[in-house]
Amino acid sequence: MMKPPTPPAPRPDLRWSGLSHRGKVRPNNEDSFIALAFDGREVRRLGKVGEASASANDYVFAVSDGMGGAKSGEFASRITVEKITQLLPKSFKLSASGMSSGFTDILLEVFESIHHELLKLGASYEECRGMGTTLTIGWLTPGWLYFGHLGDSRLYYLPHSGGMTQLTHDHSHVGWLRRKGELNERQARSHPLRNALHQALGAGHQFIDPQFGAVALSPGDRFVLCSDGLTDGLWDRQIAELIRTPTPAEALLSPAERLVVASLESSGRDNTTALELELSAPAAPSRPKRSRAQPR
Repeated sequence: MMKPPTPPAPRPDLRWSGLSHRGKVRPNNEDSFIALAFDGREVRRLGKVGEASASANDYVFAVSDGMGGAKSGEFASRITVEKITQLLPKSFKLSASGMSSGFTDILLEVFESIHHELLKLGASYEECRGMGTTLTIGWLTPGWLYFGHLGDSRLYYLPHSGGMTQLTHDHSHVGWLRRKGELNERQARSHPLRNALHQALGAGHQFIDPQFGAVALSPGDRFVLCSDGLTDGLWDRQIAELIRTPTPAEALLSPAERLVVASLESSGRDNTTALELELSAPAAPSRPKRSRAQPR
């Protein structure tokens, strides 16, 4: 009996790239990023660069920027990505069954679990006291990107057509002043309190109020998750240009490499992390070729 033909694998229409660098000044890298794919059966950690079918799995991309001195900040960001690996895949059945209102509850559980774990460690071990981290998560399901955020890492949205938008709020004093319209981008980058966070996971904060949102996906959409080290070296306009209109030399690098390399050249004072993902744009319709005998 002949076996039925194997169905073709789904066409790759999701691409991603990630890179993290300790920068030029810091002795260690307290940033972390993670890329995961999961379904009802397994969880897979993805490589720094890759492609896949956006409809074949759920995907999670996250950036975490630890703080706390010594190596506790590095430890905090690692705890964060491990917790994401454990908690988010459990929710796959909800998302697969058409979850439309529960994503906030699921992401909130992730944020609160990480927060309480960091507070517990900070209370139990002297070397972990004050340990904390930022966290920005993008959870990609068929048709939607759900996101959760706390701190001053960022999530940018570059739609197929139109300008770039920062989806997340900086939970910092300077971010608050910018939202009030009292500072512009240039003033914010040189403000003496630019690193003063109002909220973070752990770090002695008793209460957290993460930001959540959702974006309906379209072919050609792109997203950038990054730590504040990246935006210390790049203006928003530069981020958009490096993603959308790289020079021939820049185009030889992955999008995440372009961003990190350019930021390091400009600054490099902090750990620097970028994670870029994009949905393939629709193919341009092909035009029929004219034969030489065809009239013009």
